[in-house]
Amino acid sequence: MLGTVVACQANYYQVRLCVDGDEPLYFLCTRRARLKKLGRQVVVGDRVIVEELDWHDRRGAIATIQPRTNLLDRPPVSNVDQILLIFALAEPQLDPIQLSRFLVKAESTGIPVNLCLNKRDLLSEAELDQWQTRLRSWGYKPTFISVRKDKKLPPTLMHTLSQRVSVVAGPSGVGKSSLLNRLVPDVEARTNAVSGKLGRGRHTTRHVELFDLPSGGLLADTPGFNQPDVTCDVETLMGCFPEIRQLGGQCQFNNCVHRDEPGCSIRGDWERYAHYLSLLDEVLHHQQQQEHRPDEEAVEKVKIGSDGQVLHEPKLEAKKYRRKSRRQKHQDLQDMCYDVMGADSIDDIDDAVLEEYGF
Repeated sequence: MLGTVVACQANYYQVRLCVDGDEPLYFLCTRRARLKKLGRQVVVGDRVIVEELDWHDRRGAIATIQPRTNLLDRPPVSNVDQILLIFALAEPQLDPIQLSRFLVKAESTGIPVNLCLNKRDLLSEAELDQWQTRLRSWGYKPTFISVRKDKKLPPTLMHTLSQRVSVVAGPSGVGKSSLLNRLVPDVEARTNAVSGKLGRGRHTTRHVELFDLPSGGLLADTPGFNQPDVTCDVETLMGCFPEIRQLGGQCQFNNCVHRDEPGCSIRGDWERYAHYLSLLDEVLHHQQQQEHRPDEEAVEKVKIGSDGQVLHEPKLEAKKYRRKSRRQKHQDLQDMCYDVMGADSIDDIDDAVLEEYGF
């Protein structure tokens, strides 16, 4: 049966199953040993095939992971429709550089990004207008909310979340968990039920978890962090800035990175240009490090069966400490005799030779 993974803890997975249009049922599942041998990790948001369903104790086994439409690495969550980036306008004060970095990181995933700014009650109307004008020049239309003061959340926000899988992201202390409590009224009961079955404590936003929205759709609350890494390539980085996307067709160079090329029509005339140059240096440095890393070995090997069928089997790790054969030992002894032949004493033998034979 097809289901969606909504929570992970150690080797156990909470899977949401919908049966004949009824209320969703949650099963505690493990994954098949074959998936583990293949190195196939199960993450929140995965659509999986569950077998051996125990309807009484609500348990099962994940046999297959369906192809993913996308995968976020931090936090690990798949099949996301949009990223809802939450920042506070005050307490803590909104930092443009930090906000820009989060926006670039979110844009680099290729997933649509919606910006939501909390605690609007702490700013005047003039200050809100200034932020709106500033962010529109960046290419974004933020939604201003006050989780603490608003009796009803803006309809635009509710419409954005409806019938979609959304990931809430942002730094610590901006009100992500408070917004989740407003959007999912029974989140405490839902969290306690899942936490009990997974054998862990109450919800502290240390693990990503999907929650059902009353209006339809799923919402993931994620751990807060303050400095996301930007590790994309240069071309992707340029596409992460709406300012560059809007002016991209005006540059006369096809391979321009908008740094110091003469005649570039994009560089230098917009607010976040200095931040773009800083991230460009960071991305180029990361690329240089990646070029010197060895390629990862394959985790599968392909075999052709007797009937011509292509089979994929787990590739076992190479034996690093295989015992030497007698022939190899005899050859090593002959090599050692040849290397030390003619030496009057051990002091006459090269240090590299002695080290090779364990002296």
